[in-house]
Amino acid sequence: MSFDLTSADLTSFDLTLLGWSELRAAELPDGTVPARVARIDRGAAEVIAADGQHHVKYGARVRRASSADPVALPCVGDWVALKLLPEGRYELDQVMPRTTAFIRGGVSRDSVGGLSGDGQGQVLAANVDIVFVAEPSMHSTDFADLGRIERLVALAWESGGTPVVLITKSDLFEQGLDDLLADVRVAAPGVAVHAVSSLQGEGVELAGHYLEGSRTAVILGPSGAGKSTLVNALAGGSVMETQHVRAADGRGRHTTVHRELIPLPGGGLVIDTPGIRRIGLYDIGEGVDLVFSDIEALAERCRFGDCGHTGEPGCAVLDALESGELPERRLTSWRKLQREAAWMASRTDARLRKEQQNKWKVIHKEMRRSGRNRP
Repeated sequence: MSFDLTSADLTSFDLTLLGWSELRAAELPDGTVPARVARIDRGAAEVIAADGQHHVKYGARVRRASSADPVALPCVGDWVALKLLPEGRYELDQVMPRTTAFIRGGVSRDSVGGLSGDGQGQVLAANVDIVFVAEPSMHSTDFADLGRIERLVALAWESGGTPVVLITKSDLFEQGLDDLLADVRVAAPGVAVHAVSSLQGEGVELAGHYLEGSRTAVILGPSGAGKSTLVNALAGGSVMETQHVRAADGRGRHTTVHRELIPLPGGGLVIDTPGIRRIGLYDIGEGVDLVFSDIEALAERCRFGDCGHTGEPGCAVLDALESGELPERRLTSWRKLQREAAWMASRTDARLRKEQQNKWKVIHKEMRRSGRNRP
């Protein structure tokens, strides 16, 4: 899938339609050309510049930066600086500063069920204004996964974008939709929650309002959530392939293989993503606190400032749990994300210490070598 620019004047494409601004222009390195990344494919990028679409390879500067930190790799949504080479083709010389970045941590499950990873992250999308968290209203015999919504909304807040939860396939939910939406609003306090049926067009126009002008949104959610169908509905045509959810287990296939930036006819851009099976936290600060603002508010009423909410006297959190004010599922989810965020922070600190140790080893080695070579 690529941009259809056949109807545009490729010698003078208006980059402001993709979100280019005077502020970004001031950050553009001298002697380079601006472009926005539409897709990443095997160490190269499909980008769109003022003179059209280009397939560009990474320059030495980008390769050096990304070898030290994978977060520095170009990703969909990035604004980049291109350098024109003598042979007439462009090279991706530099990733420009990001206003927002949706980063997932390198967390996985090991053979004994514990967490493993290197503390490094991967940028899923950059310079995103809106993060659509797409969760199907019903899959197989299960309702929406509130824990997954909490996790994705926490990462959305941390990215700098504005999260919006879309409960998709609402036409398949025969009864109790209002109760489901109420449960989701508890799981994502302060976040707009909408029911959407892309096939019937319900809620699509409302979702489109978030993309007025040149705003960019990324759609995140599990396989089978109807992300590509929503993109097609927003675009008013079939720009992404879709597949039906399997009846046997209610799951969909990963129709979208690449993350891809898609301009919409009515303005705005959307990044479609492959289905996410599991997404780890990365560099979490206030994201978890914002998602669990109700628990944070209760914690302020605890007798002790360092209350761990595990049995201390005068614990307002446990009192709310006992009275039914706070659902047990929500407290369990909060504890889980707090543990994971702390674990990821320790892994990141360990990685940084290791990198610093390796740096000094190289310096000391060079110093010893220089000493040996002195006359």
